[in-house]
Amino acid sequence: MTEDTQGNGRAADGRSARGGGERTPSRDSAIGARVAGSGIARRRLGGGILALGGALALTPVPLAGAAARSGPGTGVPDRAADTGADMGPGAHRPTLRRGSAARAGLLQGPLDQLVRDAEAYLADSPEHPWYAGAVLLAGRGGTVALHRPIGKAVRYSAYDEKTDTGVEFPPEQQITMAEDTVFDLASISKLFTSLLAVQQIERGELELETAVASYLPDFAGGGKQGITVRQLLTHTSGFRAWIPLYEEPTREGKLRLLWDEVPVSTSGSAYLYSDLNLISLQLILEKVTGRSLDALLHDEITAPLGMHRTRYNPPGSWKPKIAATEDARPPWSGLERGLVWGEVHDENAFGLDGVAGHAGVFSCAWDLAVLARTLLNGGVYGRSRILSEDSVDLLFTDFNTAFPGDEHGLGFELHQHWYMGAMATPRSAGHTGFTGTSLVLDPSTDTFLIVLGNSVHPVRSWRSGSAPRVAAANQLARAVPVRPERGRTAWFSGMASASTATLTLPALRLNSARARLECALWWDTEPAADNLFLEASTGGDWQPVPFTTLAQGPGRHRPDPRPHPTGSATGWSGRVWHRLEADLTAWRGRDVRLRWRYATDRLYVGRGAYVDGLRIRDGVRTVFDAERPRDAGRIEATGWRPSAD
Repeated sequence: MTEDTQGNGRAADGRSARGGGERTPSRDSAIGARVAGSGIARRRLGGGILALGGALALTPVPLAGAAARSGPGTGVPDRAADTGADMGPGAHRPTLRRGSAARAGLLQGPLDQLVRDAEAYLADSPEHPWYAGAVLLAGRGGTVALHRPIGKAVRYSAYDEKTDTGVEFPPEQQITMAEDTVFDLASISKLFTSLLAVQQIERGELELETAVASYLPDFAGGGKQGITVRQLLTHTSGFRAWIPLYEEPTREGKLRLLWDEVPVSTSGSAYLYSDLNLISLQLILEKVTGRSLDALLHDEITAPLGMHRTRYNPPGSWKPKIAATEDARPPWSGLERGLVWGEVHDENAFGLDGVAGHAGVFSCAWDLAVLARTLLNGGVYGRSRILSEDSVDLLFTDFNTAFPGDEHGLGFELHQHWYMGAMATPRSAGHTGFTGTSLVLDPSTDTFLIVLGNSVHPVRSWRSGSAPRVAAANQLARAVPVRPERGRTAWFSGMASASTATLTLPALRLNSARARLECALWWDTEPAADNLFLEASTGGDWQPVPFTTLAQGPGRHRPDPRPHPTGSATGWSGRVWHRLEADLTAWRGRDVRLRWRYATDRLYVGRGAYVDGLRIRDGVRTVFDAERPRDAGRIEATGWRPSAD
């Protein structure tokens, strides 16, 4: 059973809640150029590489290691905060230390709420606890502002399927969660395998567009001769989600199942998340390096970065500090194992002696934070560099533009609201694990979030969806302040789901042929699902008001004004303030009211919307200005509120 999907093909963590399943086949053109060694650097221009329809195109996107520039509305505070922003070549690359929310450039209130939200899932949600316990870690720049254990690392000795209850250990044998508790990361292990592959690409030992069968000739069986390394890393190979390799008693038998496996779709034609991709990548790495995957992990990643609590097959001495997982028995588990504690939970990884490309890595929250900081630093931590900045950029670059909703870098998932919540941006990268783990990195705000829970303890059927991950990510996103474009406060829509918030101006009579609305606008919403509307009414129905926006910020290369002909905005706007103008001459000679309406669906939300500096000009006259106390007092707000951050 795959670490992140159930046998019915639906995501155990909510992956199919929006945009899941196979995509309509489309042409997945080849990158065309060799991505290895210095080949990466030769193709970089203006700071980034972007995949378009499967092909690499040059575009000025920021490096993963360079957070957004400081300035109003960016969410990046001044240099007094330890955020690591403005990291150009040779700039300071922070290492981790504990500190206050203020030192990290974060707001304390949302971090406190993050913990309260997480603790709520220790109770029935709705019928059973989502996890027995968890370790939460959140930070920005070089500062870890939150590191909190909650609940139990070990609570249950077994699961009683007749009563659907957990059989608890005696209280004195239960183990409270600690900051350094080690977790079975499940599919987060895929990220380590992917990083090792990108290292070999950088060194010229592995090529992204080369067929897997050129490294593993037996892999060509079942019509797999056209599958490339890139397709393994981006889950576009055509493999089904998983097969029960553990049913074969020998390694040779397991490999034969893989060699004979027939893809369910043509390579490159669809996105389908599969453990088999990373198992295949493991075999390639071991072939080209002559080393086992666990040795590669130690030598190339964990030892250089000082991640001493991260490894495959933890020793028995670690067991008291490891979170227990499942009472593994058929029919919910493929193997009869009893309480799994200190050994890998995934059946196929267990069958591969605990070392597998898709699962098997154990780690703690702090070690994962070091990894997160390394990637946000552009591949370096302290004196150790594990990847070049160019290679790291490929991790944050979408290679799956042909499959909207399934954005994917090399190994890393991108822009996934279903577990990244309001942290999701086109460059936000992360992964989840079936055991209840998740990691999210947001380069735009230089933030990172680790949620490690033992959500299959005592049984996998007790949890569904990804609500605790989303709740934590929403609060960390809210903890990054958005400073008003002018003055002390701006109007904030809030971040509630399944809601409608309105910000309505008083009725005004406009007489000029040059009447217009001006304001500053900031928005970041779940694309298409949550929308911000500008509307007008003369006493009846509300009608859309078309407008244009222009992003504000430093630099000579300003974008052109962006039209919004339907009077709405949705999705990602770069987390910067935009200057907005709307022509109001269509309402000339009539009393008209204008309003902002922010509508969200029931699933996920972005960071919300802000409006500042509202002004209406009727020719040369200013007939409304929110900076005038009398005019500000006439605004009707439902759901919106003044906010300094």
